[in-house]
Amino acid sequence: MRRIGYGFTLIEILIVVVILGILAAIVVPLMAGATQDAAIATAQTELNKVRRAVEVFVVSNENSLPAVVAGDGTWGEIVTPAYLREAPENQYVGGANSRVIAIGNAPDVAYQTNHGWIFDAATGQVWAGGFDGQDQPLPRP
Repeated sequence: MRRIGYGFTLIEILIVVVILGILAAIVVPLMAGATQDAAIATAQTELNKVRRAVEVFVVSNENSLPAVVAGDGTWGEIVTPAYLREAPENQYVGGANSRVIAIGNAPDVAYQTNHGWIFDAATGQVWAGGFDGQDQPLPRP
């Protein structure tokens, strides 16, 4: 008598499930780190764009600073096709406050989620929220 086996045994299926579980346990933490790294890189890129836009605005307008005010994406005259197409978003801060601008004269000293950007109205300097004075991300709590 000959037995013809089509399909998989329970043991074979369990082995495949265990292998997939091990692979998932290895890959998921790596993806979490990649997401944070991408948010940091995006925020640094947006910061450089804003700084260039402010510099170009100052040169184009006889050393006048743009009329930036505290608020959600209130960059004033630099949010135009000539400078920035849209208000930048700080992905490292994330959430509803990622476009919020705070008026201040120094970068953050600790990670926070209250604002995405800091603008110094006296000098035109810009810092990303959640970053230090050397544009390095401050550790999240």
